[in-house]
Amino acid sequence: MKWKDWVHVTKLDPDKQLKAGDIDAIASSGTDALMLSGTLNVTQENLSLLQQVVKPYGLPLVMEPASPDAVLMQGIDYVFVPSVVNTTNVEWIIGKHRLWVQLQKKRIPWDRIVPEAYIVLNPNSSVAMVTKSVCNLKADEVAAFTSVADHYFHFPIVYIEYSGTYGDPNVIKAASEVIDKSILYYGGGINSSEKAAEMARYADTIVVGNAVYEQGAAVLKATVDAVQ
Repeated sequence: MKWKDWVHVTKLDPDKQLKAGDIDAIASSGTDALMLSGTLNVTQENLSLLQQVVKPYGLPLVMEPASPDAVLMQGIDYVFVPSVVNTTNVEWIIGKHRLWVQLQKKRIPWDRIVPEAYIVLNPNSSVAMVTKSVCNLKADEVAAFTSVADHYFHFPIVYIEYSGTYGDPNVIKAASEVIDKSILYYGGGINSSEKAAEMARYADTIVVGNAVYEQGAAVLKATVDAVQ
C-alpha cells in the first residue's frame, strides 16, 4: 500500500514509554503505518532505539523530524518533513530545512522525502509553543492556508494538528472542501471510535498518538476499526 492510500497512522513518540506488549497490540491493530515523531527531547539515539523495537513488525515506518540534527533515514520508508505554515518564525517554514540539507551534505534520498504543510491549532501544545504558531484561526482562515498549501505550494500533505486535544470537525470540513491534490491529514485527541469516524469523514488520513500512551493499545484498535 502506497502512503497516499493510508487512512490510519499511529504516531509513536521517542520520548515516551510504551507498556509491555503494547507494540504487539499496535502492530496487530490494522494501522497502516507507524510514524516516529515528537516535539521535545527527540534525539538520534532515542529515535534509533524506537526504530529497533518496531522494525521487526514489518509495518511501513515514517520519520517526522523535530529538528535538523535528529533525522533518521536508514531503515525508514519515508521522511515526512513539516513546514509550519501558520508559524510566526520563518525558521519553521524553510530555515530548519535549509540547515538539514547542509548537514546532510547531498546524502538525502529525495525519492523518500514527503513535504507536509503543518497547520498547528492547539495553542497549549508543545509544538505550537516551540514553533510560535498563530492558533486562533477561524475555519475560513484554515481553509485558506490549506488552499495555498495545496494549489500554490503543491505540498503532498496538508496536516491539521491539534496535538493532544480534539479539534473542531467544522474546521477539518472547511479544509476538505477546498483541497484538491494534497492528502489531508488530521491529528489530535482521537481516543475513541466515534472521534475517529467523525474526523475520517473529512480527512483522508487520521493520526492517533497520545491515546496509545494514555489509554493503551485497545483504543487504537477501536480507532482503526472505525476508519478501515
